Amino acid sequence: MGTTPAPGAAPTRAEICVVACAEAWRGDGEVLAATAGTVPTLGARLARLTFSPDLLLTDGEALLLATPADPGSIEGWLPYRKHLSLAARGKRHMMMGASQLDRYGNQNISCIGQWARPERQLLGSRGAPSNTVNHPVSYWVPRHSARVFVAHVDVVSGVGHDRAAEAGPAAARFHGLRRVVTDLAVLDFATPDHRMRLASVHPGVTVAQVRERTGFPLEITGEVPLTREPTHAELRLIREVLDPHDTRNREVRT
Repeated sequence: MGTTPAPGAAPTRAEICVVACAEAWRGDGEVLAATAGTVPTLGARLARLTFSPDLLLTDGEALLLATPADPGSIEGWLPYRKHLSLAARGKRHMMMGASQLDRYGNQNISCIGQWARPERQLLGSRGAPSNTVNHPVSYWVPRHSARVFVAHVDVVSGVGHDRAAEAGPAAARFHGLRRVVTDLAVLDFATPDHRMRLASVHPGVTVAQVRERTGFPLEITGEVPLTREPTHAELRLIREVLDPHDTRNREVRT
């Protein structure tokens, strides 16, 4: 279990990750923030309370939250059919998980090994194909390793930049991969051919460590900056309002 930081203590790695996830929704306007994982959920709620006040958030089921700091404060009803309608019209930005990701952002959450005889069965592709061609998508990887960041995914669940381009306008028109946040770094696709780029490393992490745990060469442009730390106001919100029971430090450990 995580240990609750003392008031005034330096940010933990998990808190750095919460802020890095929050930044994925900066400037999105009035879209539905959907998440998979504790840290991205906290990130979306932090973004709504600070720099992205127009974000729509749900309780994970069907109710829109009026105040992210108080899950019991409800402003509206969002049944599943309307949720899917928002997704199909591009009015959602989801941060999904990934069992495998390649350098172009192709994601696998289906199985490991050959499709006909997999070594391990995973979730299945679920909504990943439609998510990645209908609205913005980011990824959260709580354990950065070469098992996740691979040269070639075993099954394409979420569509990467190369495959979207090959498929043509039907797939590429609304395709947009924003960022990948891990326990070590933030990655994006801000390169001419949309290969994965190391955008920042978290405090205490080196570029060499990220490279060592990535199964393909990462694009690096210039000196890699540090991921920004939470402000005092953001830390207070994370520790006292959004996650007083310290669930974040159970998902990310250093």
